[in-house]
Amino acid sequence: MTRPLKIGITCYPTLGGSGVVATELGKLLAEKGHEIHFITHSIPFRLGQFKKNIFFHEVEVNDYYVFRYPPYDLSLASKMAQVAKMQNLDLLHVHYAVPHAVCAFLAKQMAGYDLRTVTTLHGTDITVLAQDESLKDLIRLAINSSDAVTAVSNDLIKETRELLDIDKNIDLTYNFVDKRIYYPRSCASLRSDFVSDNEKILMHISNFRPVKRVSDVVDVFAKVHEQVPSKLLLVGEGPDLPKIQQKIRTMGLEDRVHFLGKQDDVAHVISIADLMLLPSEKESFGLVALEAMACGVPTIGSIAGGIPELVTHGETGYLSPVGDTDSMAADAIRLLQNERMFHEFREACLHRARTRFCNDRITAEYEQIYYRVLGLDVELPEPVCTE
Repeated sequence: MTRPLKIGITCYPTLGGSGVVATELGKLLAEKGHEIHFITHSIPFRLGQFKKNIFFHEVEVNDYYVFRYPPYDLSLASKMAQVAKMQNLDLLHVHYAVPHAVCAFLAKQMAGYDLRTVTTLHGTDITVLAQDESLKDLIRLAINSSDAVTAVSNDLIKETRELLDIDKNIDLTYNFVDKRIYYPRSCASLRSDFVSDNEKILMHISNFRPVKRVSDVVDVFAKVHEQVPSKLLLVGEGPDLPKIQQKIRTMGLEDRVHFLGKQDDVAHVISIADLMLLPSEKESFGLVALEAMACGVPTIGSIAGGIPELVTHGETGYLSPVGDTDSMAADAIRLLQNERMFHEFREACLHRARTRFCNDRITAEYEQIYYRVLGLDVELPEPVCTE
């Protein structure tokens, strides 16, 4: 490898899969010798312990009285430029087109040197924001002004091109999990807190927004429980949570459902599950399904967005049309009642997570993109992704 790079990373630091991926990527790049500068409004919640070549630069918003709304975007752009000049950054890697890629565009103008920018599209910036005609031109500008653009699924690349009429090259870089963190844990004691030996655990993890269709999760679980004694664990919080709680009470399932709230140590929680339920209406990738896969937990999900690129139907889980809870429940019951099949699915999950979505592989893909935009001819060694 040539000289280590100095990379600025901006993401949403406190919520969502994009912030998790951005933070984990920064940590992995730091382990490989690169100097990483997080430029956000708060410390990324997955950043963890101190590392000598990871730095955090807080964005402080000017609350000047003439501003009706504090201008975070302008403060972020200014901070990006300031850090870039002070630290002589090679590039900025921003996660989400709005506002981060727009801010990177402004920072590049202010930096006073050839600062390069890489934008990663994660989903909502395209599937939701790009649907708004008032934002389309801004998002198109942000993407076209980036030196490189990546997206977390082929489906997201396709939707970006169709919605924004963009011809620019977009690199496919799937999300990943760190195999040192996500692996099957021995959690017999924790599991026994929720179920007896003859019961199964179904799990759903999300931000409980309408697009996640958590009501479908409850319907699938109710159908499964009629055939297979089970408990449902719901992890996370969000706007649909009160409605889901009411539905569970109405269906008389209070004693079968546990609400675990937000959890940081997701790998431990997932490891006690038998199946992950992901019936989303839209899902650019489905990071929680990959986290489950890495822990040996098959997914029962929907044919939506990037999920089919992640979950192999009939091998690492089952996929059904959005809203088809009967089919989802039937697949779950078949898998839970066939011990040999379940074991095969579990092994296939572990193999796919550790090879195709290996953290070493995806990190190397990002490094290659960085060197390309910097005009450096670097041939990285092939990462070793083993089980």
